[in-house]
Amino acid sequence: MRDLNKMTADDFSDLADRNFLIISPQPQLAIELIEVRKLGAGEREGGAFSLLWQGPKEPYLAQQTVQMSHPEIGEAPIFLVPVAEKSSGFQYEAIFA
Repeated sequence: MRDLNKMTADDFSDLADRNFLIISPQPQLAIELIEVRKLGAGEREGGAFSLLWQGPKEPYLAQQTVQMSHPEIGEAPIFLVPVAEKSSGFQYEAIFA
């Protein structure tokens, strides 16, 4: 399992266009990482960045911390915020500063 506190935007860029699995809260839900954006200086090594995921129309996830899983990074809690509704579903963002 990789330490999210030490991961950078470049680490997540390698995972773009891949599905992440939200395992809690239930039901489990696959969402696709569609954008990794560098945000400039931040407290973390490598600078601040945001991650944007595309999810389905149902279920909708309210702003919350979810337990997310990916084969290359393991399981980790991530705070997701719904930021847009598209015809294909909802988009969620996490910011790492």
